[in-house]
Amino acid sequence: MVMFLFLVVALAVVVGAVTLAVVGGGENGPLPEAAPERLRDPLPPDRPVGRADVEGLRFPLAARGYRMADVDDALSRLGAELAERDARIADLESALAGARSSSAHGPVRASGENHVSMDKPAPGQEDRP
Repeated sequence: MVMFLFLVVALAVVVGAVTLAVVGGGENGPLPEAAPERLRDPLPPDRPVGRADVEGLRFPLAARGYRMADVDDALSRLGAELAERDARIADLESALAGARSSSAHGPVRASGENHVSMDKPAPGQEDRP
């Protein structure tokens, strides 16, 4: 019974000493607050996001998975970039369709106007003097 009481008292002393050292004791006062782990390599703000940026993106772990704020920021940035690229692609496709339709109709010429063709002549029909 005496041994049991000795072990309980020794355990209480050790727990108390560790608690004092961590919370408020020690030479330099209490331990400083740990800075929250943040996204180390965010997406570049000064240029469009590339494939290598997305492949290199690593989110820091939190208590229950990933930090939702970091994931939400990255997804909203990627969504904005994709929307911008989709709009640019649509503009370029409409400009290309307009250029194709105007070249298919060709320029209107007055009758009797001389026309110089840039097509290759058929074999055996080169200009002869």
